[in-house]
Amino acid sequence: MRGILVALCILVDLSGVAARATELKPDTVAAFDRYVHAMEARMDEDTGRDQFLVVDRLPDARRTEAYEQLKNGQVYIEAMSAREGDRPIKAPSGLIHHWAGVIFIPKATFEEVEAVMRDYDCHEDTYKPQIRKSKLIERNGDESKVYFQFFNHSIVTVILNANFDVRDTRFGSGRFQTVTRSTRIAEVENADSPNEHEKPVGNDHGYMWRLFSYWRIEEKDGGVYVQNESVSLTRTVPALLAFIVNPLVKSIPRNVLIHLLTDTRNAVEKSEAKPAVPVAEPAKNNGMGAGSTEILPRPQRIRSFGVWAEAGQLPGWIGNSDILLAVSSGLET
Repeated sequence: MRGILVALCILVDLSGVAARATELKPDTVAAFDRYVHAMEARMDEDTGRDQFLVVDRLPDARRTEAYEQLKNGQVYIEAMSAREGDRPIKAPSGLIHHWAGVIFIPKATFEEVEAVMRDYDCHEDTYKPQIRKSKLIERNGDESKVYFQFFNHSIVTVILNANFDVRDTRFGSGRFQTVTRSTRIAEVENADSPNEHEKPVGNDHGYMWRLFSYWRIEEKDGGVYVQNESVSLTRTVPALLAFIVNPLVKSIPRNVLIHLLTDTRNAVEKSEAKPAVPVAEPAKNNGMGAGSTEILPRPQRIRSFGVWAEAGQLPGWIGNSDILLAVSSGLET
């Protein structure tokens, strides 16, 4: 943990490199678009093969083991990649980060998980403090427009205003997919001051230029499996810094995704545990939201590249949007 903080300090302080604005170039965006096209084509092929979740793509023995571990409260995390034929897709002057994770929520129903995921106005509570503000702008059937303000404070404070287009798709009675694609991400300077303003879009520090998230939920085995597969585009790191920093922060995107999934599970379990409150009696507010009941996360072990670690050993500062400073500052290869 200390090594990661030192690495981030180096990144922020060394000659002011990380503090300088950088421009998002058209060829960087084009490469990201090609990457997303290849990734979505693979996801469509997986669905056609009845491989709805990433664990379904595993060999038989590993798939059986993964499902058992998920049902025991563990989290599956996998680094992903998309290719054009046999060639990797790299973004000039940018970095593409692509991860997927799956979690199981026992005794939950399809409708309960869908309700939490689509309640965008409450995401600022579900995923706080990393989501600072959230708002459903409009909803038209299976399509929505939402706004999030992301927050991260570790070495420096990063605040981003982000707009997303959302599309929901149902695959039969027990499968559901929500795709959120960023349409605008702007870095905020001097937040909560009279001088608060946005930096020009695409001409900022490059913490996050694009973010596409693909949520899939499937009800079976007495509960609901929840998967998030996310791909983001950020600035690069100068070669001198990359050599120092990259080995230290490989674990950060895994932990980001773990917290995102566990926050989702906790929100669903809280909604299940809410006691019935008579209409004439106001709900008690315990700081977690009106009428809600806090449920502590169950003890769990986390799968990541075959290595298991206790959930309590996760770095305490990492949340589901710390990718903004660490990974999305281009600290991962």
